[in-house]
Amino acid sequence: MSLELLVCLITLFGLAGIGAPIGYAIMIAAVAYLGLAGLDTALAGEKILQGLYKSFVLLAVPLFITAANIMNAGTISDRLLNFCIAAVGRFRGGLGHVNVMASLIFSGMSGSAVADAAGIGKIIIEMMSKDGRYSRGYAAAITAATATIGPIIPPSIPMVLYALVSNASIGALFLAGIVPGLVMGVVLMAMNAWISSRRGFAMEEPVPLRQLPKVTLNAFPALLMPVILLYGIYGGVTTPTEAAGVAAFYALILAAVFYRALSIKSLYRIFVESARSSAAVGVVIGGALILNFIIISENIPGIMSETLTDLDVHPLVFLFAVNLLVLFLGCVLDATTIILVIVPLFIPTCEALGIDLVHFGVLVVVNSMIGLITPPYGILLFVINAVTGIPLKEIIREVWAFLGILIAALIFMILVPDVVLWLPRVFGYQG
Repeated sequence: MSLELLVCLITLFGLAGIGAPIGYAIMIAAVAYLGLAGLDTALAGEKILQGLYKSFVLLAVPLFITAANIMNAGTISDRLLNFCIAAVGRFRGGLGHVNVMASLIFSGMSGSAVADAAGIGKIIIEMMSKDGRYSRGYAAAITAATATIGPIIPPSIPMVLYALVSNASIGALFLAGIVPGLVMGVVLMAMNAWISSRRGFAMEEPVPLRQLPKVTLNAFPALLMPVILLYGIYGGVTTPTEAAGVAAFYALILAAVFYRALSIKSLYRIFVESARSSAAVGVVIGGALILNFIIISENIPGIMSETLTDLDVHPLVFLFAVNLLVLFLGCVLDATTIILVIVPLFIPTCEALGIDLVHFGVLVVVNSMIGLITPPYGILLFVINAVTGIPLKEIIREVWAFLGILIAALIFMILVPDVVLWLPRVFGYQG
């Protein structure tokens, strides 16, 4: 390791350790490397501009963020929630099942775990803990666990970013996330049913079946969004970026015209909040573009790939090792940082070992999401604590069962790649 790279890493981890925003920490560390290496520090700006100019797909990120914020602001979330209550609220642990189902559906619009937890998740926690039907800690824990599904089922911002660093097909990644997302939903529902049965949680008053068609009709236009996205991308009608634009426009028309739940004032707030969120992601992307240039200059991916290939590491051993690392990093870093900074190191090794990049990408995203609820530093735990005021110790005490079942689902996806790759192959993916 060169002195310049050592200083870069010390600067990066030092700044991150004292609480500096990770995007700024990466940029300052990269500029320190360029200065010590005798390179023009203006190279940092050049690499950012080159990376952004070549990556048309990055425009999908702010568009998906805007679509999610519009969905949250209108009455769309309420309509989806009513549909979920009507569909699964009648069973034992009904509101827990509603929580899971709402995340499965809402994930088809937001692509963000934090948006899911802070938006519709907060509403469900209040419903579950009302009148003591569920403990506050349990309601918060299952909400955090179900929010991890958000970036798995398309649209998915982390998968867009993974496509940027790996050149994998976004359409294939989106399709590959559907079955794993459903698997995560099923195992969480099973765990909720088991815990509800053991603890004797109350059953909800069933919605009369005659009302189900009306509730479904109210939610149907919102339920169409993921279908429109996937048809647009895989039907050859739109590129992924254009599909993101269609999603944002569809959400706007739905909230403002069809449901009439959006004012000019609220729309302005949505655009401001979307710009802030997009800028936060953009800073990390900019820093990662410079850092990736440094990593390639030092030939770190090549050295890692050559070393692991020479050691004749089995692909499964490699996958388990990387997933353990990502799970650990997911406790302290957000998925954006992991995907843009850490994952590019492993792409050449995946190619050398014959690991499908779409399969690898879905595993990384799933694992990053599980890291968000892993105590003691899981970011989603802090988000829910912040929006509800429920003490962290209560959430952590209840989250272990859901964490364990999600890790079991991840291991299943590692051992059986067809769980991830079956649907993309149905639509012609050759991986």
